[in-house]
Amino acid sequence: SPDVAVVAAYGRILPPDALAAPRLGCLNVHASLLPELRGAAPAQWAVARGYEVTGVTIMQMDEGLDTGDIRLQRSLSVAPDETGESLLGKLGGLGASALGEALRLFARGELPRTPQDHSKATLAPMLRREDGEADFSRTALDLDRRRRGFTPWPGLWTRASGSVLKVHDSEVLPSGGRATGEIVEASASGIDVSCGEGTVLRLREVQPEGGRRMPASAYLAGHPLRPGDRLGG
Repeated sequence: SPDVAVVAAYGRILPPDALAAPRLGCLNVHASLLPELRGAAPAQWAVARGYEVTGVTIMQMDEGLDTGDIRLQRSLSVAPDETGESLLGKLGGLGASALGEALRLFARGELPRTPQDHSKATLAPMLRREDGEADFSRTALDLDRRRRGFTPWPGLWTRASGSVLKVHDSEVLPSGGRATGEIVEASASGIDVSCGEGTVLRLREVQPEGGRRMPASAYLAGHPLRPGDRLGG
């Protein structure tokens, strides 16, 4: 039987007989600093929730969902313009180097083992299409983070005149003064939408349903929107 097995980017919990097959158990590479962000989409939720630091964990697998003992962790900073896609790429590289380090320590019997503090666990569930729907009662900053975190899928999207409008680029502005979801201004600079806590999200690049990506100004040329019009619903 093998000494140890390694699992990475595998979306299922291994059955007990598989966990028990290697003499020294199974190691998993997880793209977060456990116990935070357990689940299938840790990189995406790290960006969507505004994490400034995340990382990877080499974990001793057990029968739970990312609940096993921590063997090694390495961290990195989350860039202000990070997307879920770009962060996942960075974490993949960090995870590969961390795994090599862990296996070298493992072979020498020098890899520590620390139980997780389950009281501090947070979840990063698999993304659903509806996670990307813009709830304009959230702040503009929260929505901008979700747009970046959920890139490339499901992205951030809303409805304009009954059709889906995907947001590819946005900017957070400080104040609005209208009801959430109402357009504050629609101009060559973008579509400014009132959000929670008096903030405004400027939609700078959008994609209409069945169409291509385009600057908001190009979209407005064919789909006139005015202050007071509503998005969503």
